[in-house]
Amino acid sequence: MYGIADLDNCYVSCERVFRPDLAGVPCVVLSNNDGCVVARSNEAKAMGIKEGTPYFQLAQLFPNQKIAVFSSNYELYGELTGRVVSIISKETPAYFRYSIDECFMYLDGIELDHLQQWGENLHKRIKREVGMPISIGLAPNKTLAKIASKLAKKYEVYKHCCMIDTDYKREKALEWCPIEDVWGIGRRYAAKLQALGCKTALDFAKHHKDWVRLTFNNINIVRTWQELNGEDVVPNEELAKKKSICTSRSFNGMIPNLEGLRTHVSNYAARCAEKLRQQNTVASSIGVFLNTNMFREDLAQYWNFQEQCLVTPSNSTITIVQAANDVLQRIYRQGYQYKKAGVIVMGIGPDSPIQQDLFDINAEQFQKMRRLDEVVDRINRLHGSETIVLGSQQYTQKDGKGKADVFANAIKHDHKSPCYTTRWSEIIHIKV
Repeated sequence: MYGIADLDNCYVSCERVFRPDLAGVPCVVLSNNDGCVVARSNEAKAMGIKEGTPYFQLAQLFPNQKIAVFSSNYELYGELTGRVVSIISKETPAYFRYSIDECFMYLDGIELDHLQQWGENLHKRIKREVGMPISIGLAPNKTLAKIASKLAKKYEVYKHCCMIDTDYKREKALEWCPIEDVWGIGRRYAAKLQALGCKTALDFAKHHKDWVRLTFNNINIVRTWQELNGEDVVPNEELAKKKSICTSRSFNGMIPNLEGLRTHVSNYAARCAEKLRQQNTVASSIGVFLNTNMFREDLAQYWNFQEQCLVTPSNSTITIVQAANDVLQRIYRQGYQYKKAGVIVMGIGPDSPIQQDLFDINAEQFQKMRRLDEVVDRINRLHGSETIVLGSQQYTQKDGKGKADVFANAIKHDHKSPCYTTRWSEIIHIKV
């Protein structure tokens, strides 16, 4: 049996851990630069707030409504969800973290008769020790487990844990599940299936395998069909495999100069390097893209993307930032107002062993850079993200008094909550 643990309204739940006064209050979390709604509490969903609603429209669409609004605080979310995964790692024979709020669990060794109670107890422990609500789906394969977790999230009768362990339960779950909500069915394929009369997962599952293969000619769609019919065919390595990592963001305003762009690109590249190290991988190619604001028809438009191959695959912050800045230098053009940039690391593989090039840096220098990254990562974990950064990552904005604020964050986050668990300066204060 497989399980998946899925945090309920993850970002909102993280904010509520330290704000119990918000229980029952509609809450939303905004995207970078406070652009639009990316997470909603159940109360906000019931009000009719849609995902993607621009922040500036909330007051117009919901006048005189009390809505708690938060800017994205990924440092807080990452730390709290890390605590949840730590508990899961102690309770399961094996697991794989699929995303910030989802974790697959491999439950061999736990008796089937005890699984339902085991899932309910796991929910209670996470709620008690971290303060986060979680829904758990149990099934013979990953696709059905995802559907089970949606049922556990929607209906209280399941007590936060739904198990699909019979064909009767499987068919009832598929009958309930809209085709667009099936894991592995993207928006384009969902529209095609709906046009062919497949409104629910059960409609799709009832078709013959040959029909699925001939209609879509896609191995992933065939695998999804097989899993909906009870087979276990999605390889575990497919979940862990990442062919690329992208970090990108729209700017708070527009940037006309290379120096301003270099700071942002350096930060994105450093974040990509950190993600590579977290999953013990290296990248062999670094790509950078730039684009202007497509909605400003009164301004000249420009878009470009180029990449650079590394002589030796790396996850070193210094190496990846330097390569990203080299690409930026090549694609930058004067005379444009830039709205967004991003860094993509590609050609990802395991960090050991690494085949070094004869003309690349020597082994001693390679090990020195690896030790440097380890020390920087450790300090940033202990004292907060970006406690130590490269010089090229430092923003140099004015603080309003004419002085340069070296670490000024160039991202708009007017409603950001404190990083209660990762920064000593923002630790919660209790008045007695």
